[in-house]
Amino acid sequence: MDTLKCPECFAPVAPEDRFCEACGRNLLVRRTPLGGPTGPAQASCILCGSPDIDDEDYCTQCGRHQPSARDRVEYTLGAVSGVSDRGKRRARNEDSMAFGHVAGKGVAAVVCDGVASSERAEQASQAAADAAVDVLLNALIDTADPEQAMIDAVAASCLSVEQLVEAEPVEAGGRGVAPSCTFVSVLVTETSVTVGWVGDSRAYWLADEDSKQLTTDDTWAAQLVAEGVLTEEQARTDRRAHVLSRWIGADAGQVVPQVVTLQPTTPGMFLLCSDGLHNYRPQPEDLQPLLPCGPEEFVKVALEAGGHDNITVVLVPFAPAQ
Repeated sequence: MDTLKCPECFAPVAPEDRFCEACGRNLLVRRTPLGGPTGPAQASCILCGSPDIDDEDYCTQCGRHQPSARDRVEYTLGAVSGVSDRGKRRARNEDSMAFGHVAGKGVAAVVCDGVASSERAEQASQAAADAAVDVLLNALIDTADPEQAMIDAVAASCLSVEQLVEAEPVEAGGRGVAPSCTFVSVLVTETSVTVGWVGDSRAYWLADEDSKQLTTDDTWAAQLVAEGVLTEEQARTDRRAHVLSRWIGADAGQVVPQVVTLQPTTPGMFLLCSDGLHNYRPQPEDLQPLLPCGPEEFVKVALEAGGHDNITVVLVPFAPAQ
């Protein structure tokens, strides 16, 4: 029989152990790295070949900016997988993802899209995702109410983003636009799935039958459609299509997510994504055929369609308890 080892320090552990006695790691919980998964770091300058790359990804010899380790990120944890890509037009990847699972309890996943017009959008999205997934994983451990857990997760995200605001003005004349991001998340157990969101990142249920969009965008255009002022076709081309009516940030006021709980009776997949995907493939029936190829295929489709924005896709499978 193979000896079980701690995934952190590789010390021997017993099947009944909840914590590693050597390093203290919680053996029931696995999650994406704090600060977000990253791609391979640039070893040398893409222009002059110098190995001297500074902390801001600039070559100290020729000054060329190097591809960031966040430009393309792929991460798999058990059956959950995610890909985040800078796209073709953006200077940096301001999307973030975080996910994890608790053995025998369930899975939590979060996607956040940094608001490009705000300060340090990529930091805001990652801080929000990390804070939320920790709350949701703890809720799984404690078997807490999932809808309240989702509300608590967004509150933790808001606090983490608010803490990014500097005490001093960003520039002379006043403070810049506060760090901000959108939020979408799923909390999956054997019997139910709870979805929470703020902004226009989306969650979909994709299955052989009854695929559907689970979230409604928090945008001015979507609000005008709901009020009958615009048709969906008009909203897609309206200049206000991506103007957020709700977001996470120090300037957002009190934020409570929209929350829904489902109890699927058939196997399927929950897809979380930023608008870099659903701008091109908004309909669930257009997304479902891509499932067999994993999140890479969703990102590839968005890139081939133009890749005007950052693209992040996380897939979380669901199979009802027998």
